Amino acid sequence: MHLTPIHIDEDKTKSIYDNPDCRQLFESYPDYYHKTGYNPPWIGYMAIRDNIVVGAGGFTSAPKDNRVEIAYGTFKAYEGQGIAGFICKELMSITQLMDPTITITAKTSPEENASVAILKRNGFEFTGIVQDEGIGDAWEWVYKNNPSPETKNSNLTE
Repeated sequence: MHLTPIHIDEDKTKSIYDNPDCRQLFESYPDYYHKTGYNPPWIGYMAIRDNIVVGAGGFTSAPKDNRVEIAYGTFKAYEGQGIAGFICKELMSITQLMDPTITITAKTSPEENASVAILKRNGFEFTGIVQDEGIGDAWEWVYKNNPSPETKNSNLTE
């Protein structure tokens, strides 16, 4: 399985995208990029397994105030197969490769669910209730294994 970027000028006619989930995804991305900007690598990604798009995820925007929010999901037919966990880890890796001091956050609906379990398994901690445009009251999660800027700088001088 791998992530592939959803480019602003993506060719939506490729046979790999010929399913209702992909069409719905592509319908939402022009508005998403118009709202958040198209700033690779802080964009959307498709999860592809065996040449089939099985889910999607991405960043809600480019980092602001040294924080970036991730979001991810699995298409209904592929739930329960570890795909969302894979997407979460890949988005974390992209962030850490770009700048390991960026704080990674995520939001979930305010209940125990699969996404909460994924975040807990990946080192995220609940930090409180925040407002989210799509969810309303949401649980906010922060990845707690980020090195502080001081740690990063001291490692560079050793």
